[in-house]
Amino acid sequence: MNLRFEKKHYDVIVVGGGMAGLCAAIAAARQGVHTALIQARPVLGGNASSEIRIHISGADQSLKQPDYAEGGLLYELMLENKKNNEQFSYSVWDMVLFEKAKEEKDLEVFFNTVMYDCETKDDRIVSIYCVQETTEMRYQLYAPVFVDATGNGTLGYYAGAEYRKGSEPQSEFGELHAPKKPNNYRMGNSILLKARDMGHPVEFTPPSFAKKLTEEQLAKRIHCVQMRDTINCDDSPNPEEYKRTSMTSSACVDYGYWWLELCGDGEDIITEYETIRDDLIAYAYGIWDHIKNNKEGIHEHHAENYALEWVGALPGVRESRRLVGDYMLSETDILEHKIFEDAVCYGGWCVDLHAPHGLLDFNLLPSDCNFYDGVYTIPYRSYYSKNIKNLYMAGRDISTTRLGLASTRIIGCCAIGGEAVGIAAALCNKYACDPRELAPHVKELQQLILKEDGFLPGFKNEDEKDLALKAKITASSWEQGGEPEKVANGISRKLGEEQNGWVTKPGECLIMKWDETKEIREIRLTFESNFAYPIRVTMAPLRQAQQRNGVPEELVKDVKIELYREGKKTGEAFVKDNYQRLCSVGIGDVPADEIRVIPESTNGAEQAVIHEIRVYAK
Repeated sequence: MNLRFEKKHYDVIVVGGGMAGLCAAIAAARQGVHTALIQARPVLGGNASSEIRIHISGADQSLKQPDYAEGGLLYELMLENKKNNEQFSYSVWDMVLFEKAKEEKDLEVFFNTVMYDCETKDDRIVSIYCVQETTEMRYQLYAPVFVDATGNGTLGYYAGAEYRKGSEPQSEFGELHAPKKPNNYRMGNSILLKARDMGHPVEFTPPSFAKKLTEEQLAKRIHCVQMRDTINCDDSPNPEEYKRTSMTSSACVDYGYWWLELCGDGEDIITEYETIRDDLIAYAYGIWDHIKNNKEGIHEHHAENYALEWVGALPGVRESRRLVGDYMLSETDILEHKIFEDAVCYGGWCVDLHAPHGLLDFNLLPSDCNFYDGVYTIPYRSYYSKNIKNLYMAGRDISTTRLGLASTRIIGCCAIGGEAVGIAAALCNKYACDPRELAPHVKELQQLILKEDGFLPGFKNEDEKDLALKAKITASSWEQGGEPEKVANGISRKLGEEQNGWVTKPGECLIMKWDETKEIREIRLTFESNFAYPIRVTMAPLRQAQQRNGVPEELVKDVKIELYREGKKTGEAFVKDNYQRLCSVGIGDVPADEIRVIPESTNGAEQAVIHEIRVYAK
């Protein structure tokens, strides 16, 4: 038999191309290590892709605390999409992710490629076995470090990694909302649907397999605008906050429904995936039949002119396995807003645990959200396997309790955690060590995360190579609270009333000076983008209405940089038509003891705000 087969070697291999895996792979490649990304699907993004279309939520809790919105690579991707995708097209979003991955010279992406087994030795993964279904190619791929971003923890499972599923008892971690006894409850899988107003009445005949639903069965699940005023949310710990976060997207008849969720009946939700998928599709058409054709309910759906445009065929998964690391993040850590010394990520979404049987718990709200203010951090120790020496985790399979997962599973948190893991994997290559052995270098990891516009509560820029931290900083003008020296205070975003940046008018000049000449190689600028306005791609009309057209007007668009040595100009650089928060400007090793930064224009705002300026020498 002549099988197509190839062996390949990499520095880092990431399995799973959802947002966590994509961010991990790009982050590793940008650190200069040869990286492979194995993706079983034809597009990137996982739950956030055009195949599933779940919009990206995060620590801002749907604009409740916008200062904590995720930055870094995730925000870069969303800004790229915002520039090119006013129509909220998921196909364009797919293109943005595809382009960003393909731009990385040190990243090779294997689409339509399934990892089906691995080779292990001495508690290490030696290689993985994959098949690319479109080409019939089989691969054996080797690396010293692997990242499991499969969601289900599949690579860890194949390798024999310790894992958990279901709920821990309250006695184990002291979690406030944990059950007295362990159980195998799990949050379920969901599909979404989208309809379009045709401008004239459209009839709908349900398929024979549709599962019928009544208004009484859907009384706890919002599926039209009128229900916002009538639905009983008294069993929520915070009914008004529940309505704000959980009911905004679904208060319509043309998009939904995250609560269309099934959990299966057996011990392992993974093995029931296909059965659950079939049932979800049947219920999706049953829900649409109810919206279109039910005339006896208490709510007028006003869907006469609507026709189905899209129904998901690939369910999004919330929960399955959680791989165990050296630390398991718990609900207690979340509610206490724990700041870990080895923090590499943060979260801020509520402890969002869904009804045990999903849609079929008709008498329960679909989600039991326990809300809080502020954020928490996630330690580095939660991102690598306890017993497989060279395995990282990224996404919803990281080391948490079930109640910890109820918050960390949100896509924004998964993505920035993935970026942190990608940088960590690159550092393992630098120091020729396994993940656990990287612990002495965790401060270096934290500083690299911050350098890439990441945010870590309780930490700030202390990069010894950043010349801006040692510069004398002045400016031609500034506004109260936005003094120029704040571009080097170590925090690259607005937090509450603190601007953490230079606030001025376009055309003004910020000056940095040093006592001796440096050969300036790179200047990194972080601009204000106004996190109070979301920029995510979404199908939800009410979430789309929260956004502005185009890229954020607050972003500085054009910048002039001048370099001087003993008062004489030695070089200059320009940024034109910028639409990103983080802008890296290559200078080319120009000798200087002074630089001048002049924001010449914004994308529409009257103020120009620069949160951080970093300067690096040869």
